[in-house]
Amino acid sequence: MAIVVIRQDKKIELWKNALQKANSAINVYSYIEDHPKDEITMAVIWKHPKGSLAGYPNLKCIASAGAGVDYIFEDETRPKNIPITRIVDPFLASDMSEHVLAVILAHLKNLNAYKLDQVANSWAPKDYLRIKDVTVGILGLGELGALTATDLTTFGFKVQGWSRSKKNIEGVKTFTGGNEQQEFLKTTDVLVCLLPLTPATEGILNKELMSQLPKNAFVINVARGGHLVDADLIELLDAEHLSGACLDVYHTEPLPKSYPFWNHKKVHMTPHYASVSDTNSVIPQLIENYYKIGSGEKLQNLVDADKGY
Repeated sequence: MAIVVIRQDKKIELWKNALQKANSAINVYSYIEDHPKDEITMAVIWKHPKGSLAGYPNLKCIASAGAGVDYIFEDETRPKNIPITRIVDPFLASDMSEHVLAVILAHLKNLNAYKLDQVANSWAPKDYLRIKDVTVGILGLGELGALTATDLTTFGFKVQGWSRSKKNIEGVKTFTGGNEQQEFLKTTDVLVCLLPLTPATEGILNKELMSQLPKNAFVINVARGGHLVDADLIELLDAEHLSGACLDVYHTEPLPKSYPFWNHKKVHMTPHYASVSDTNSVIPQLIENYYKIGSGEKLQNLVDADKGY
């Protein structure tokens, strides 16, 4: 039994060393070094190169190093019928909640606009909003969405959420399914997307949906770039139906320098860093699953392949 770490960023050694430090009895390899592929039983991955999961005849678990797993299902070459797990990390949820709160407050108090005014040497006071003036609507009430919704209520926000299945969250008005989506949208002043990316949710932030938001609504996408139809967002911003948007995720990352988002005054961007898995927090659950593989026990944080999350 052994673990292989497969990533395309510069964090392979970080994760490899963290796993070995946590349990020196486990053999951990980088996929780019020579390693005994027949010994690999777990692949710890994040946005792996397509095809890199092939060639492991004894692979028993594909473990996402983050909460998202959509990139795994996009790889048609992945070995099928292998259990997929994801990270459930309390810091991921709290970090996301803090990020969303910061973005909303910056919007209410015009901080993004004032930064542009500063660069332009423009003194232009603007009317601001108060927490009591807006209703925040959250698309997706999974672990990240539910905690974000709850945290926002503690600051006095009116919060509502929409999800595919019924949720009950104290202090949060919830909507379910297609029949209730329109009512949810028309009363949402700040829309936060925290949905998993699946075939059913891909492109959900499109002109049809966002046009149902009240005039001057603000859109925040911290889920996946695939949720947003970029051209539709720009159209609604230019038509002044939406007052602005803050994006943390994109179809292509890093975002190409020629992309229109860079120079659009109503689009505010962060580089997919709203919430990042902390190795110290998540390594224990990976190691626990590693030993569950050996003992034949049910893995924790299993992904439902039919749902895609």
